[in-house]
Amino acid sequence: MIKNRWKQIGFMCAFMSALWACSGSSSDTPTPTTPTNPVDQASSDRKAMLTNIADNIILPSYANFKTKLDLMLTKSDAFTAKPDKASLTDFRQAWVDAYTEWQKVELFDVGPAEQYTLRNFFNIYPTNTTGIEDYITAGSGAFDLPASYPKQGFPALDYLINGLDATDDAIVARYTTAADAPKRIAYLKRLTTQMNTQFTTVYTAWTTGGYRDTFVNCTALNAGCSTSKLVNGYVLNYERYIRSGKFGIPSGAMSNGTVAPDKIEGYYKKDISLTLAKTAHQASIDLFNGKSVKTGLEGPSLKTYLNSLGAKDSSTGTSLVDIINKQFDAVNQQLTTLKPNLSDEIKTNDAAVVLVYTQMQKAVRMLKVDMTTAMSITITYTDNDGD
Repeated sequence: MIKNRWKQIGFMCAFMSALWACSGSSSDTPTPTTPTNPVDQASSDRKAMLTNIADNIILPSYANFKTKLDLMLTKSDAFTAKPDKASLTDFRQAWVDAYTEWQKVELFDVGPAEQYTLRNFFNIYPTNTTGIEDYITAGSGAFDLPASYPKQGFPALDYLINGLDATDDAIVARYTTAADAPKRIAYLKRLTTQMNTQFTTVYTAWTTGGYRDTFVNCTALNAGCSTSKLVNGYVLNYERYIRSGKFGIPSGAMSNGTVAPDKIEGYYKKDISLTLAKTAHQASIDLFNGKSVKTGLEGPSLKTYLNSLGAKDSSTGTSLVDIINKQFDAVNQQLTTLKPNLSDEIKTNDAAVVLVYTQMQKAVRMLKVDMTTAMSITITYTDNDGD
């Protein structure tokens, strides 16, 4: 018994010495601990993800777009003040730059952008040229009704600075010597003012209106909180506005082979249509992987959140993140087979355009079904093309 007693005392001394050694080697700063409750851990992962997306992707992307939009507004003002070929050329370039930058923010269909339906005022195409001309003739017309959405934004500007006539001289004449030139100039001003007003409302809500904190702190998974809203907007944009809008509808892949080359994005400046599509697709990839706009480094993201959940492909057991990124790569590879003018590609090389749609459709299923299932997120929007 005495022998056992000494063994117990020796064990306790060793145990206390170990404790002392551990405590003596630490600094005064306590070591951060990981939540032991899986629910707390998941909420913590979402908070980190939302913070990175807000501060390193959404806000700097909006800031970059604001810079491009402001320059476009300046060049538009210069053109309407003195319409000539030089000011038209400057306006066109600023329009291209702003339109391209728009592709990097259109996918943020969450919070103020969703509330104020920002996309509707910026990028509904094909544009309604008859409606635009009616508005010009009338000298008025509402911009806040659904029927007015195809009469404004980047596609309407595309028509007004690229599609009015076959030559630059003829287009300039529509703003100088034509009988309705003053009304056409007034309409241009209305368009750019509307775009500036709508974007400023959304940007201000994020930067000074407190929405950034609302976004980051709403970490629950219910339909009204940030992760669900972000994911729904992200998947919707990929499915409806990249896969369908940029490829599926124009190529005829969604209409039994009936092609519609006039329904491409940037129709009147056709050589930018592929650039716009590639930019939008890359923005989707970068958001998924949490790539910082400021540093180019990856941070907490949909990817890291899926990995923290241990998300696997149900049929192969492979990491779902790896499967999704591999499919993104497949889409990018198919995009490299296309020439810049998608309208011409649809007319002469449509099978390659359809293949882009097909590869994107595979990604849609992964994002819309596999990813959301792993995250326990419900898709709240509806589509009728059978995913």
